[in-house]
Amino acid sequence: MAQHTPLPVNPDGGKLKGIRGQLLTFKADPFLINENECYDYLSDALVVIQDGHIVDVGAYRDLAPRYPQLGNGDIESYANSLIVPGFIDCHVHYVQSPMIGSYGDTLLNWLNEYTFPTESKFKDKKFADEVAREFLKQLLEQGTTTANVFATTFETSVDAFFEESERYDTRMISGKVLQDRNLPDSLKDPDTKESIIIAEKLLKKWHHRGRQLYAVIPRFAPTSTPEQLKLAGDLYRRYIDQGVYMHTHLDEVQSEIDWVTQLFPDQPNYTEVYKSFGLVDRYSVMAHCCIVREEEWETLHKADCGVAHCPSSNLFLGDGEFKYWEAKDATRPVKVGMGTDVGGGTNFSIPRQLGDAYKVAMLQSKNLDAIKSFYLATRGGAEALHLENTIGSIAPGYEADIAVIDLQPSEFSTWRMKFTKTIFEKLFILMTLGLNNLNKATYVAGRKVYDRSRDRKWMHAAELDKM
Repeated sequence: MAQHTPLPVNPDGGKLKGIRGQLLTFKADPFLINENECYDYLSDALVVIQDGHIVDVGAYRDLAPRYPQLGNGDIESYANSLIVPGFIDCHVHYVQSPMIGSYGDTLLNWLNEYTFPTESKFKDKKFADEVAREFLKQLLEQGTTTANVFATTFETSVDAFFEESERYDTRMISGKVLQDRNLPDSLKDPDTKESIIIAEKLLKKWHHRGRQLYAVIPRFAPTSTPEQLKLAGDLYRRYIDQGVYMHTHLDEVQSEIDWVTQLFPDQPNYTEVYKSFGLVDRYSVMAHCCIVREEEWETLHKADCGVAHCPSSNLFLGDGEFKYWEAKDATRPVKVGMGTDVGGGTNFSIPRQLGDAYKVAMLQSKNLDAIKSFYLATRGGAEALHLENTIGSIAPGYEADIAVIDLQPSEFSTWRMKFTKTIFEKLFILMTLGLNNLNKATYVAGRKVYDRSRDRKWMHAAELDKM
């Protein structure tokens, strides 16, 4: 375990708590340096938490004597489990939760048949509230503690999401989707300038309110007029120094790329369309990036953008296949995290996405081992979102967002684990089998907001604070 400087315990702060079990955390990118130098694994670790942050982490035998104020009742121990940073979903549409699993076709036909009619319902705040509640429950059940989330056109969709995230105290990113052409009138921004005014109002309301973060979100280039893309770029650049994001889709499928070429014939590629409007910068996150030219990778690298690999969605819709070896070219590496892309993606589980990512790579005679995969699921996602000093690792000073993976989630997997030797062999089996009950508990800012064995599995932060 790397040596860390523990945080001083605040005598006037909240009560110390501990989590004990096997632990895995990443500290560097295994795509770029020796894998064995990128992670720390402890067979019996203690994580010490106070006021939502990690105070200390290390071997239990070393740490426990340093914190005599931690009584037996203050430490939760997990047998046959692995403590990891909370998973990070770099691209997902919460508003598509009601249509997940709908019959697939081409991307553009699927959008018209299922996506746009579903998203049109979010003008109704009651409906938006219901979906936001179910969406957050699904994320937390799967051990996901941060997500970069598309809402949709309506203010109600943004407020509903952030309100529910605030109840759990999760660190989430979202924003109003900007879309003023090439989609149904029921979903289209009726006034381009007004759409930006609304987006800025929501930005001022939610960005850095507690743990919430805002993103400027043009859906993708074909559904915004040049005027809206320009105004979106202006808005993004006004607030980028405050950590506001830009989130959109890029190079997902050839038919989409062809459409962009027709709509923007003066630009040499899809990435340059966004760049020409000021939308490519350090807090830009591009989803999919399956069919990317070398000059586009160069642009994304120079701008320090993040990229979301969404393998389940790409397989389901028959889109392009993400090429991680292109993104991670050591001469100009791009930051990559995982995305479920619900509802194109068919589940909310980042570990199951890792199994699909392995298969996508194998289709192209490449592979992804468990070390690289779980890096992408945790610290890699944090780096793609420029939050690697805040979340994505388990170390002193980090926010205490933690998942507890069950290493024996089923009778068969328990038997299968008898034939493994290392923690990474076990993790590869779990991500390959794609079991849906993989997560025992999810901690958000140190609170156990999800507990598989509790009568009330999900609990909001305020409820837990009263206990």
